[in-house]
Amino acid sequence: MSLQLADAEVGDISDIINTELYPIHDSGHVQLQALIDHARAELAEDGCCLLKNFLRPEALEQARLEGLALSGKTFYSVRKVNAYFTEDDTSLPQDDPRRTFMERTSGFVTRDMIAPDAIIHRLYVSPMMKRFIGACLNEPEIFEYADPFAGLVINVMPDGTEQPWHFDTNEFIVSMMTQKPEAGGLFEYAPMIRSRTQENLGAVGKVVRGEDRSRVQELELNPGDLQIFKGRFSVHRVTRVEGATERNTAIFAYSEKPGIIGRAQRTKQLYGRLSEAHLQAERNLVRSDQLLD
Repeated sequence: MSLQLADAEVGDISDIINTELYPIHDSGHVQLQALIDHARAELAEDGCCLLKNFLRPEALEQARLEGLALSGKTFYSVRKVNAYFTEDDTSLPQDDPRRTFMERTSGFVTRDMIAPDAIIHRLYVSPMMKRFIGACLNEPEIFEYADPFAGLVINVMPDGTEQPWHFDTNEFIVSMMTQKPEAGGLFEYAPMIRSRTQENLGAVGKVVRGEDRSRVQELELNPGDLQIFKGRFSVHRVTRVEGATERNTAIFAYSEKPGIIGRAQRTKQLYGRLSEAHLQAERNLVRSDQLLD
């Protein structure tokens, strides 16, 4: 069998996807439009869609092993951050969510370290995958995140690590757990708590300080489930992981327009380094909105 590589031109991934449940390889399949309509309805309701058992079992096991082999390359950061990854501003009132800092102890393996024949790399660049995700989001076309680090990452969370409340830089995110921890590591989110034009700082502040759980939902994730999530507008977190088994999750970053690269400050916080692309993008500041971050 010839080596299957990540290919943005062709990228047939029907050997990876559970096509009996998700016939995304067949644009004319009667079941496909029903899947897309269901995803759109869920995203419209609370900004989150879960597609269970998206991968074939053998592909999931391969992805799990590939992730474990890369976990030694993880950059871990332990620091206090707010939900926007901005510096403290003492001119703001104390109850402003930008003044609430939480310990972040998660880690990432970046795209430049992930082999082109890895299961998650093949998924990420495949035009088949992009068409399906774009259709679920009701977008005419979506593009790979241009960021050379953050476009595709593996989030590695060993015992004692967590991701506190935060917003994503890009409008939506696609992710897939490849290994579940023994305990903890729960995904929680406050659906669509802000919009493109309204920060809703008061409500965000109550959630991140733990004063209001009424808006918070908990999502049970299992290995091989594909999640489409509007993390730009829904503040979210992953609770502390417990036990010897890492919580490993592939994160696929797409955008509705090409050329999006993460801010230099946030990139340095998350991945510990910068590329020339980040330095150049900081001069140009290609962004899709003017939200805080």
